[in-house]
Amino acid sequence: MATEITVPALGESVTEGTIGEWLKQPGDAVAVDEPIASLETDKVAIEVPSSVAGVMSAHKAEVGDTVEVGAVIAIIEAGGSAAAAPATPEPAAKTAASASTATESSSDVSQTLSPAVRRAVLEHGIDPSTVKGTGKDGRLTKEDVIAAAKAKGDTPAPAPAAASASAAPAQTAAPTAAPSGTRNTERVRMTRLRQTIAKRLKGAQDTAALLTTFNDVDMTAVIEARTKYKDLFAKKHDIKLGFMGFFAKAAHLALKDVPSVNAQIDGDEIVYHDYVDISVAVSAPNGLVVPVVRDVDKKGFAQIEKDIADFGRRARDGSLTMDDMSGGTFTISNGGVFGSLMSTPIINPPQSAVLGLHRIEDRPVVVDGEVVVRPMMYIALSYDHRLIDGREAVTALKIIKDAIEDPTRMLIDL
Repeated sequence: MATEITVPALGESVTEGTIGEWLKQPGDAVAVDEPIASLETDKVAIEVPSSVAGVMSAHKAEVGDTVEVGAVIAIIEAGGSAAAAPATPEPAAKTAASASTATESSSDVSQTLSPAVRRAVLEHGIDPSTVKGTGKDGRLTKEDVIAAAKAKGDTPAPAPAAASASAAPAQTAAPTAAPSGTRNTERVRMTRLRQTIAKRLKGAQDTAALLTTFNDVDMTAVIEARTKYKDLFAKKHDIKLGFMGFFAKAAHLALKDVPSVNAQIDGDEIVYHDYVDISVAVSAPNGLVVPVVRDVDKKGFAQIEKDIADFGRRARDGSLTMDDMSGGTFTISNGGVFGSLMSTPIINPPQSAVLGLHRIEDRPVVVDGEVVVRPMMYIALSYDHRLIDGREAVTALKIIKDAIEDPTRMLIDL
């Protein structure tokens, strides 16, 4: 019995996606709920599962095709077996046994690939069955695929035949020497997520009246608190005490005292929020994603750190969901983890402000009339000047600075 596999509901306001990769080919056996395709949406990549067990009969869409929710993308013969499916003829040099073994090996490898690794395999054109995995239980990692791609491209291209010396005119100047070594280029289709990131960020610049205000923060108090309590904190909560928890709680104080920084523009109206949901910018294999830590105003340091750590892990393995990315009233982006000294972050629409964090470095500063060396960080608040006035933006950033330099303020809500 033939069963049609359709595009599932993709989340609020998302009506279509792009076929990023077929995880099952015609003739492959499919189990119930086993992923058969990877579908890229504007926010995340999701896997489309099979509703029945059987054999993949046919694809109804190609990689790169845009498909709407409810569209048929594959046909599965329920109750069939892979042996009954028509097989692709093999070269005479291969025996039926070796072909079967290769198929099984490829299928096994495909089933253990994470979405991030599948994307790398697709982009670099690598056969995963030929690469030895270095991950847990011998699984492939993204680094394994990239290393294999580099090794594949190491073979120098054949040198062009030298022109005959006698064919060149006697008075012609010697031609410029050709560059030595390989000079390869590669064209890779932008993922739907990367295209969406580009459109949203450019749209923010075109629509919002963006302005950035800066300050610097003495990180001494936070560093001392982490050093003093990190072991007890990890032992009690089973999570490391990081900097993001401090900045999230400091941002909560600022957003509570300056409500416009936690608001957004909707048409000719301003929408204020009485809660604080902070989007945390996370670098994923396919681009920047911003999962949301909800109810920061009601959570303690431990739960905030756990949420952020969980988002980081899931961003790397491609398991973030649409719900994880929906909403958010304010964003924190930490470019300091990559060594950034200063930046002007772009707001995450429809939000009206974003806090940019940067690297910590020892710098001379004046304290009580004396020059001392302190661990300092530049912080930046980019905001939509249509909604937030300069005074409000500077005030909010100053509240964050004061809370980080004196963490006691977070405890007594000052």
